[in-house]
Amino acid sequence: MKTPLDPIDIALREDIGAGDLTSEFFVAPNLRAHARIVANEAAVIAGAETAAEVFRRVDPATQVRIVAGDGTAVNPRDNVIELDGTARALLTVDAASDHARIIDTRKTTPGLRALEKAAVLAGGGANHRFGLFDMVLVKDNHLAACAGWRDFANAIRRARGERPGVQIEVEADNLEQVRELLQIDGIDVILLDNMKPAQIREAVALGKGKTKFEASGGVTLKNIRQIAATGVDFISIGALTHSARAIDLSLEFTHVGA
Repeated sequence: MKTPLDPIDIALREDIGAGDLTSEFFVAPNLRAHARIVANEAAVIAGAETAAEVFRRVDPATQVRIVAGDGTAVNPRDNVIELDGTARALLTVDAASDHARIIDTRKTTPGLRALEKAAVLAGGGANHRFGLFDMVLVKDNHLAACAGWRDFANAIRRARGERPGVQIEVEADNLEQVRELLQIDGIDVILLDNMKPAQIREAVALGKGKTKFEASGGVTLKNIRQIAATGVDFISIGALTHSARAIDLSLEFTHVGA
């Protein structure tokens, strides 16, 4: 479904503009071609249908067959997508796709949040809130704006009463804050910000059966197993989006001409 700020249209307008001048001058307009998108490295595919839709937007007559769908593990030289269409259309999309770069979590690339979060799902992860509108996440600045803990607790109760179906999560920087938050009804998740594994383990023990916990901040490949072993419910990793590297794919013509 296209939206008023469709990310595919935005990306194509940005890169193609009035047309692909190189293809216009060097490729015959009616020349047909068969092509395939090939993985140049081991990866888990995300965005296959989006890529297919890009080719269709450039030329609706292009025939697209997805070989490796989202969530599929591929090896070098595996086919991801097979294509049949005009050589101009295939080359135009290939040139436009070279600039793809996805970087962030909720701090996502403007207009591309849905695509980047879909990539996390395809890779086996789960999504946090989509935006400011679908979940309450109380951070230190929100706490500072409250006139003490009583005012904060009243705000939690008010949010729970007015938006009963919305998840409420509150950030804690230390174990004392965790203890205080556990005394307040209505909190679904406590976010443990930049805590050491030992602190996380203690927090989980304090709140067992009362609420869920999310570990955030300072998570790396070296310590993620240790953090997971604390019993925490969620581990948020900003690098899933803000440091995501586009995998190396190639578009190769397999046949040109009728």
